[in-house]
Parts: sequence; structure tokens; C-alpha cells
Amino acid sequence: MKLYERARILKRTPAGAAIDALTVSIFRAHGRLLKAGDVFTRDLGLTSARWQVLGAIATTPKTVAQIARDFELSRQGVLWVVNSMVADGLVELIHNPDHRRAKLVRHTPKGAEAFDEVMKRQTKWFNELGQSFSVKQLEACREIIVKLSEAIKAHGEEAEE
Repeated sequence: MKLYERARILKRTPAGAAIDALTVSIFRAHGRLLKAGDVFTRDLGLTSARWQVLGAIATTPKTVAQIARDFELSRQGVLWVVNSMVADGLVELIHNPDHRRAKLVRHTPKGAEAFDEVMKRQTKWFNELGQSFSVKQLEACREIIVKLSEAIKAHGEEAEE
């Protein structure tokens, strides 16, 4: 069934149908980003989820809850990833002066080395991908996604009230 036919059957406005198509495209791109990230970090003992954790703590150690909030992920899911990374020597849990029980997650030397390497690979990959677009196109796309994210959050907050 074509998109416009589905929109008509579901009584979507043109903007609603466009949001539907955008959402499907974002889901598809997200899946492809995760798959590509898994492929080019595999030899470093990383996955996209591990890479995300390493990126979250690149500039400063954070708690599991802070990492989860930054990416709007479940705390339990982040904790599972962090625990597996501790076991593999990529991150360590250190004392948190602001909280008695919530430890901070920090790179180990092995984790920092893996993160530096994956960032080199990401830079090359992103530079290659970027050749298909103008900076103006990418900035406009980012602005739309940020506005969509904010609208989703605002709508969710309204529904909770």
C-alpha cells in the first residue's frame, strides 16, 4: 500500500503522513547506523552500545543514570552494557563524591585507546558520508529532527498531565 493511500485510510493530514514517513526513515537510518557501527568496531571489542557509553564519558566520568538520561535509554540497559564493559576492562567504576552508592563510569586506558581508534574511523566514515550532502542540507535535517524530538517530548509531557 502506498504511503498516500495509507494516509487517506488512516485519515492523516499531509503533515501527519509526512511525520509518519520521516519516522520510518529515522528508524531505518538508526538501524543502519547501529549495524554499521557494530561492523566497524567489532575488532575493537565494541558494539554501537559500547561505543555510545564510551562517547558519553569521553570528557567526564558519569553515573549510569546520567548516561541513560543523556541518551534517553533505560538505566537497566545501560547498566548491563557498563557491567559487561567493566568485565572486559574497557571502563571502571570509581568513587562519586556527590553520591555514596552511584559510582562514576570512567574509561580505562584500554577503553580510551579503543574509543580514540573508533573516533578516527568515525571521522573518516562521516567525512565520506558527508560528501553526499551540503552542510546546509545536513543542518536543516538536524534542525527538523531536533524540533521533532522536542515536539514528541512536549506532547508526551502534556499526555502525562
